[in-house]
Amino acid sequence: MSRIPTAHCQLTCTWFGFLCALAGLVVIASAQDKAKPADQEFISLFNGKDLTGWVYPGPKGKPMDGMTETPDGRFRVRDGAIVAEAKDKTGKGGIRDLYTAQSFDKDFHLQLEFRAAPRADSGVYIRGVQLQVRDYPTVGPYRNLKSFKVGDWNMLDIIVRGKVAECRCNGELLTDKMNVPEKGPIGLQAESGQFEFRNLRLRWLP
Repeated sequence: MSRIPTAHCQLTCTWFGFLCALAGLVVIASAQDKAKPADQEFISLFNGKDLTGWVYPGPKGKPMDGMTETPDGRFRVRDGAIVAEAKDKTGKGGIRDLYTAQSFDKDFHLQLEFRAAPRADSGVYIRGVQLQVRDYPTVGPYRNLKSFKVGDWNMLDIIVRGKVAECRCNGELLTDKMNVPEKGPIGLQAESGQFEFRNLRLRWLP
């Protein structure tokens, strides 16, 4: 009877042990993935097709479910974005607000992209309090942003904990001392110039 060399046996056992350990790590990682709380997952606030989930005008307005534009034409859906027009169908301007039907009453992280026409002025409402969102280099108030992309898409990250919001544009701090109410919806403003918003999503924070 031939015998398997001891060194070969040890090598085989070592590889077998390594593969078992690797398989165990994969199982653990998979279990941890499944155990991640739902609070860490982003939910979309805009489906890219219509204004379902939003109300107009203002937070007490009528549901826009299934509609691709507001009755006056100040907000419309185009190419996967919510477009805030400078004027309505009759040529009248002024401030108009589009709000989510849902109220966000826990800590959250809101993320969205915006594109501003030259000198355009708009805003994002955080539980009713406005963050000025503009063509910052020309209109301000944050004129010295190094990463702002003129005429292109810029990323807003808004983190709300308790009654304080921290707001960043492309990673640069705008403010970390913005006082907001304990509850309320998210809103978009149409004021002057054309504005576009896309990839609006939110996740609850633990």
